Amino acid sequence: MQFPKDLVAASATPLILGVLSSGQDYGYSLLRRIGDASGGQIEWSEGMLYPLLHRLEQQGLITSRWGSSPEGRRRKYYAITTEGSVALEGRVRQWHLITETLDGLLVPGQTPRPVLPEA
Repeated sequence: MQFPKDLVAASATPLILGVLSSGQDYGYSLLRRIGDASGGQIEWSEGMLYPLLHRLEQQGLITSRWGSSPEGRRRKYYAITTEGSVALEGRVRQWHLITETLDGLLVPGQTPRPVLPEA
């Protein structure tokens, strides 16, 4: 599914921090876990992921270290920091407020209809 860029931008940080809240992980695995958690609906490219990881590291929300895969390949592992955990907690509260507000505005079982401009 294609998401508008503004929605991807707003959701990217809490999704990455959410994955890392359960332990350190590496880039390809982060992409796979987000894809799996969304039932394959959210698919990011590496070109979107790595700049985000660098930005989160610069902000002090995650750290990274080089390690090796079980096969012996070099791999960069990312972990959430204490500041990242606090930021995630705040983002989750914000998302809950947005979804609760949207749920409260929509009539259950009814498809939202566009408002037609007055003539």
